[in-house]
Order: sequence, then structure tokens, then C-alpha cells
Amino acid sequence: MKMTELKKLFSDLGFQKVQTYIQSGNVVFDTEDNATQAMQKIQKGFSTAFGFECAVMLRTAREMADMVEVLPFSEGEINEAVASNPAVEHLYVYLLDGADIRQQFDGLICTYTGRDRMVLGANEIYLLCHESIRDSKLATSLGKLKVSLTARNWKTISKLYEITRE
Repeated sequence: MKMTELKKLFSDLGFQKVQTYIQSGNVVFDTEDNATQAMQKIQKGFSTAFGFECAVMLRTAREMADMVEVLPFSEGEINEAVASNPAVEHLYVYLLDGADIRQQFDGLICTYTGRDRMVLGANEIYLLCHESIRDSKLATSLGKLKVSLTARNWKTISKLYEITRE
């Protein structure tokens, strides 16, 4: 779908200061609704407007700030990964739908022996790849989790955070 259509939907739903960022479904907006109300409104509106359902990952401005501020990898670790292959992105955040996945996550991590690193945050998973995410066995293993998730690279997370601060 076009981001102009998505932006219009959010405006039509009564959200204010609606902005989209790149062609991947990122929307930043203001609302008086609580998170549950906003989520329900978005899901229903999306289904009505576009004819299909899709998972919605909603984060408040405070949650975005927390996500950025608690980045679990050091600058040295990130630089080491980038040095492995400067042509690709290395740092990703998988946004989770709120389900408790600690046990599932621990099961994935305990069997992995490669160089990539993954850390479970409050409601997200941070992934640091040494090569392309497409070649990361750790990234591929996330498909085994019984939870809805969506990935964004660190540049996108940082930009969304910046937009929330404006």
C-alpha cells in the first residue's frame, strides 16, 4: 500500500500530527487514546479500509526512547560487526506484540554458536549481525518464535525516535 493511503487512514481515524516514514508501514502520530484503544482503532480501520488484517506494533514515544537508550551493544561491538562487511546493515530491532517469550528466546540463544548476537529487551529483540541479516542463522531462527514481530534496522529506529521527539 502507498504511505499516502496509510497516512490518510490514520488521519481519518482521528489521530493527529500523522507522519509516515519510508515505505514499510512506519507511522508516527499523536493521540489521546490509550495504547489498547489506539491499537483496536488501527486494526479495525486497517481491515475496513484495506480489506485484510495485519499485525500492529505500537510504541509510545517513551518506549521508543527507552529502546534507543538501552541499546545492549557497545560501540566497539557494533564497529567490529560493521568491519566484517561495511556494505550491509548490521543492527536490527524486532518489535514484539507484547507476548512473554523469555523461555522461547532462551531456547533459541542456548543452541546458537555463531558470531551474531541477540538480546531480548522489554518488548523487542536486538540483533547484531556480522554479515548480512539474510545470512544470519540467528535471524532465521526468530521464525521459530510463536509471536508476531516485525524488524527495523537501527537507522529506521533512530529516525522514528527522532520524529517522536519533534
